[in-house]
Amino acid sequence: MLTDALLAYVHHIAAYALVAILFVEMALCKPDMSLAQVRTLTRYDGMYGLFAAMLLVVGTMRAFWGIKGAQFYAHNSAFHAKVGLFIIIGLLSVPPTLRYFRWRAALKTNAQFTPGIEEIKAAQRFIHLQAGLIVFLPLLAVLAAREIGISH
Repeated sequence: MLTDALLAYVHHIAAYALVAILFVEMALCKPDMSLAQVRTLTRYDGMYGLFAAMLLVVGTMRAFWGIKGAQFYAHNSAFHAKVGLFIIIGLLSVPPTLRYFRWRAALKTNAQFTPGIEEIKAAQRFIHLQAGLIVFLPLLAVLAAREIGISH
């Protein structure tokens, strides 16, 4: 029981952190970014990846070692949809991350580098897509936990 509670706690903290960092990225990634903001953006993106990995690992631990157990989730279509959506959101985070790496590398060779407006807009589109989709993860979690979407 304590293990389940602690795993749930860490899972929720990671989820809240992930959402918060996504919105920080949204605020930082803008056409008038300073060089310091580009550097900050890459650091936050690294934290985003860290919390996403934590969420995935702890979520997997919850599925296997939590109160409901793996069998509960094995046939739960809402849970499968939640995991699928999480993977889609993760894939949508890759293009901005790759851009941030390029921007950071460009900064190392040219201290006056600023990303082009089209590069920034492309990154923003992916960030906004993630933000638009991430709001459905809690809904799918609630449906899965309440056995709505169970297929037998």
